[in-house]
Amino acid sequence: MGKYLRRWWGPLVIFVGGLLLVIGTRYAAPLYRQPVMQVTASRVTQTSKTQDEFNNRDHQYTQQLTGRMLNGSRRGHSVQVKNSYTTSGAFDQKYRVGDQVFISMTKQTILIKGLKRDTVLVTLLWLAVFLLVLLLHRAGLMALLSVALNLVVFFLAIELNMARRSDGFLWLFGGLALVFALLTLWLILGPTKQMVITFVATISGTALSLGLSALVLALTQHKGIYYETMAYVTQVAPQPLFLAATLLGSLGAVMDESTDIVATLFELKTDKPSISAHELFQAGRQVGTTIMGPLVNVLLLIFIAETFPIALLLLKNGNSWGYTFSMTMSLGMAQSLISGIGIVLAIPVVSFLASRLLVTKAGAVE
Repeated sequence: MGKYLRRWWGPLVIFVGGLLLVIGTRYAAPLYRQPVMQVTASRVTQTSKTQDEFNNRDHQYTQQLTGRMLNGSRRGHSVQVKNSYTTSGAFDQKYRVGDQVFISMTKQTILIKGLKRDTVLVTLLWLAVFLLVLLLHRAGLMALLSVALNLVVFFLAIELNMARRSDGFLWLFGGLALVFALLTLWLILGPTKQMVITFVATISGTALSLGLSALVLALTQHKGIYYETMAYVTQVAPQPLFLAATLLGSLGAVMDESTDIVATLFELKTDKPSISAHELFQAGRQVGTTIMGPLVNVLLLIFIAETFPIALLLLKNGNSWGYTFSMTMSLGMAQSLISGIGIVLAIPVVSFLASRLLVTKAGAVE
């Protein structure tokens, strides 16, 4: 009984604590400086149809909302505010009874600024933490710890970059990628030979893909890459910013692949101690070619999901496929291709390193 309790006390504490935290966010409005209102009544006062020059049709509604203030000097008072929304919901939103919203108040007007979404965010975070600890126990805790520490390191790098005014931006985030990989693998795998092999393979594959891509971009003079579509490109040089973002995006995919290959080869060597270096290398290549396709497709689907809404809006408003691709998809497609290069190059690199470090000579085990 005692052993059973020791095993499950952690997930139980996280479940109960997270549930209380989720409930608490519903009543956390007094902690906010910005005024928060809870909608108590809603009725539609006006309806109209709209149509633009591209024959796009929509319905626009005006709703009269009655709400109760949840914080500030007017806490408990009833207020009324109007809200306009459309059926498409592209740039607006319909509010319902029970919704908590942030508002902006002046002597003349009250405007809704957006939903109070902390309950949803905390619920998703709670579920992620609970499932990780429940299913993976200590490994799940280490994964959470690595995410938390990586976020801290990332914010410190941002602050350092702001202090340096973007000098050496790419080199700074190249060093950040090293820290990310080392910290993550050390927490997940521990200070083992498996961690060292995975780290070297991850960094090698990522560096090779980024180096080859930078060379190709330089030789083609960046033709077909529309850096002007990046947000806030006037603040920093767009090319280093693009490469830094690509570096961090590619790092995760290559690390995932390298970890899978190395773990498989370690298990294979344990089950068959007399296996040769050549056999390990071939086994690593087979594992890599098996997982390479799904990884590349995952990256592509993430990229498509990110650009789909704005691409659909551009197409719906009469823009051509060529213009839509250039303005919304070209940078993401280039990042996906660079990450794909890293995934492909990591296969022979990690297979070679693992086969040579696990077996000192053909047939002789370390």
